[in-house]
Amino acid sequence: MFGIIEDDRRLGYTGVRRGFVSSMTQFQQFTIEERVLWGDVDAAKIIFYGSYVRFFGIAETELFRAVGMPYGKVFDEMDIWLPRVHLECDFKRAAQLDDLLAVSVYVGKIGRTSMRLNFEVRRKGDDGKIEADLIATAHFVLVAAGRDDLKPVPVPEELRRALQPYTES
Repeated sequence: MFGIIEDDRRLGYTGVRRGFVSSMTQFQQFTIEERVLWGDVDAAKIIFYGSYVRFFGIAETELFRAVGMPYGKVFDEMDIWLPRVHLECDFKRAAQLDDLLAVSVYVGKIGRTSMRLNFEVRRKGDDGKIEADLIATAHFVLVAAGRDDLKPVPVPEELRRALQPYTES
């Protein structure tokens, strides 16, 4: 079952959180909406592949903010960085100039020192409905690293707990 969960205006975010529910697991996908801008496209007005990274970065940042872990807090209070060590993206269909995209993110797995963020991109039609067909899928692998030496450190428990509603089990 795939459904819309109410906006989380208490946290100041006006985007949509989408939820995924199956018989074995339950987790949410955090979804932002971003328009494909002139700077995102090539001469044919089709989205340039590198522009997806911008959309994924916005979704990731807003997910962390929505769970009470804005990056300023993660970096300064937990004294870690979260560098990306892997990025993979599969393109299914072309997005074009002025398309409104729904970019969903959820945590695929949290290991001892790393986490995998999964992304799904869909078009939102003029009727306000998000299309079922995917435009692109991607995943990032982030590693918790000490700020002083950039060596891997365990993912802080506070961060694990905050991301739990968006973590696939």
